[in-house]
Amino acid sequence: MGFEELAALRDELVKQAAANKPVKREKKIAEKSPIKKTGKADALVAIIGLLQKNFPLAFPKKPAAKLPLKIGIHKDILAHADQLGADKNQLRTALKAWCWGHRYWDCLTEDAVRVDLQGMPAGQVTKADAEQASKLKAQRRKQPEAVEALPTGSA
Repeated sequence: MGFEELAALRDELVKQAAANKPVKREKKIAEKSPIKKTGKADALVAIIGLLQKNFPLAFPKKPAAKLPLKIGIHKDILAHADQLGADKNQLRTALKAWCWGHRYWDCLTEDAVRVDLQGMPAGQVTKADAEQASKLKAQRRKQPEAVEALPTGSA
């Protein structure tokens, strides 16, 4: 085999390697991406992600603290259902999940500013709302103790 043939073979191998590189990268990206799951929790996460993408000032991503939302914000969100391409029931469920937990209850302090979908001030957290959030947090803390205290069946 002469030098010309070797050079031609090398050029051909370089072209093949260049053609295969994008495919390998796509495979690596596909391997790193999470497996697509089909479940209620995954649909909920997708809808919350949609809200975070379209209304980032009202629905901040972790690690940013959640913000108190305007009273009646569900009506504003439902008005955007077609624009978001989401089912109204899914939006209601996602909003309920967003507002039901320690991170949201922690932001409900007396006189904290509530925000609308654009992040603009839309009221304040009342003393009653702050107290309700504290009660909910306390109840949630007690639940694991109550479960542990349940008697186990003995045979």
